[in-house]
Amino acid sequence: MPLAATSQGDGRPVVSDIAARLERLPMSRYQRKIFAIIASAWLVDQIDVALLTFLLGSIVVAFGLSPTEAGQLAAMTFAGQLVGNIAAGTASDRFGRKAVFQVTMVVWGLASLAAATAWSLPVLMACRFLIGVGVGGEAPVAQAMVSEIVPAPVRGKYIAILEGFWAVGYVLSGAISFFVLPYLGWRWAFVVVGLLSLVVLAVRRTMPESPRWLAESGRHAEAEAVMATMERAVERATGRPLPPVTPQIAAAVADAVPAPRLSAVATLFAPAYRMRTVMAFGLWFFALIGFFGLNSWIAVLLKERGFSIVGSVGFVTLITLGGIPGFAAAAVLLERIGRKPTTSLFLVCAAAAAWLYGNAGGEPVLTVAGLAVTWLFVAGFVMQFFMFGMWSCLYAYTPELYPTRARATGAGFASAFGRIGAILGPMIVPVLVRDYGPATAFQVGAGGFLIAALLVLTLGVETRGKVLEAVSH
Repeated sequence: MPLAATSQGDGRPVVSDIAARLERLPMSRYQRKIFAIIASAWLVDQIDVALLTFLLGSIVVAFGLSPTEAGQLAAMTFAGQLVGNIAAGTASDRFGRKAVFQVTMVVWGLASLAAATAWSLPVLMACRFLIGVGVGGEAPVAQAMVSEIVPAPVRGKYIAILEGFWAVGYVLSGAISFFVLPYLGWRWAFVVVGLLSLVVLAVRRTMPESPRWLAESGRHAEAEAVMATMERAVERATGRPLPPVTPQIAAAVADAVPAPRLSAVATLFAPAYRMRTVMAFGLWFFALIGFFGLNSWIAVLLKERGFSIVGSVGFVTLITLGGIPGFAAAAVLLERIGRKPTTSLFLVCAAAAAWLYGNAGGEPVLTVAGLAVTWLFVAGFVMQFFMFGMWSCLYAYTPELYPTRARATGAGFASAFGRIGAILGPMIVPVLVRDYGPATAFQVGAGGFLIAALLVLTLGVETRGKVLEAVSH
């Protein structure tokens, strides 16, 4: 039963009612269907954003790029993501999750198709910038949407699984490149991904608006209509009546009344959220310096160690498989031991693995099916395990730090600071490689992970198992 059927004053009873009714819903195939729609879009988006990692070697040859130009091309995707993070995050809190989610797909899908026709480096850079805008714009919206429809006991797990599709997308991006590059060239890899976007766009049109956002925005009749539809769908999916709102849930949302009411951006820097914002911004900045500083150049660095272009793509694809069990482990630990310890653990372990990878050699460790497994492969596999698990932690933790009215904005700005790190990383690495050798680049990446871990340990708050309104209101 609703806690409050009608709005009073500023409408907070309706907000509390919607939140409590959402939290009492058992997970069913209905919520999992919505999650699958978001995850499928996320998967294809990540295939596109990872594509340059595998195509960069071929593009360098095709356009005769210098290391500096190649770094600038890699940085354009992250520059676009920075713009998309902020623009779509703030737009989502103002205009709604669903509409902005749709627009992001159109932007990067068309830009991917356009990239296949690029006749010069500036044109390709512009296309990669627009791809970044679309993909970066989707990130905070997807985080906010999943966190707002999945109940607290499994919220972290599902967002971690969502981010795990990033690892799957990364592997699929490598597989597409591996099979398309030798026969059709790098342009057709962009065509394949651009066509995939059209399929996902059709699927995601069935996604509902977030009832939490509708209630928070004062659109109470629409919030009630969507909430009632969800309740009926869950009842049909489970085959039994919905459980009542428990006293614990009612108590958790009862005090969710913000005072004073602030804009989304102002909320990020209000006293209650200021330290969270410092932590989130710094966490994303240093973690992404480490991740993209290493991954954007990893295929090129392998080429310098004697791998062919196709051979380096195959090697990176194989070690990236380590990311799949990595995000699965993170999904479990986020709910078992909490957000702070899991995020810190994966960052510290990613730092150690990055340092080992930068210093690993080609000595064989063991033989599997007649193939020699080297220390370079083992270290790379472990590095990807923890780095991709780290992504699951970032995406699960960040949207929980802010209230509904600023959730996507907070996630978007935090991601934007990460993109600044992602821009700097690929630009710093070639200088380090030139002056000090490849191992130094991996040491700097490891340092970024350690600083991010320290921020979480000192400034982070624990959000595991808590109703969103109890964590941030």
